[in-house]
Amino acid sequence: MEAIHQTIERTFREESGRVLAALISSLNDFDLAEDAFQDALIVALEKWPQDGRPANPGAWITTIARNKAIDRIRRHKNFDSKQAHLVELTQKP
Repeated sequence: MEAIHQTIERTFREESGRVLAALISSLNDFDLAEDAFQDALIVALEKWPQDGRPANPGAWITTIARNKAIDRIRRHKNFDSKQAHLVELTQKP
C-alpha cells in the first residue's frame, strides 16, 4: 500500500505541471482545472491500490481529470437551469 502511495506522489511531482497546463489550455479555467486535477488524484488513490499503476499515469490522470471537469460543468449547467426555473415559478402570481 505504501509503495502505491509513493508512486502517486511521484507521479504528482513529475506530471502535475504538464497535466495542469493541458487542462487549463483545454478548459480555459484555472480553478476548474485545479479542482479536476485534485479529483483525479483522489480517484488514483482509490483505484491504483486495487488495479495497479497504469502504464502511462500522466495520461490516465489527464483523462480522469477531463472527465471530472466535464461532470462539474454538467452539474453546474443543470443547477443553473433548475435555479432559473425555480425563480420563474416563484415570480408567477
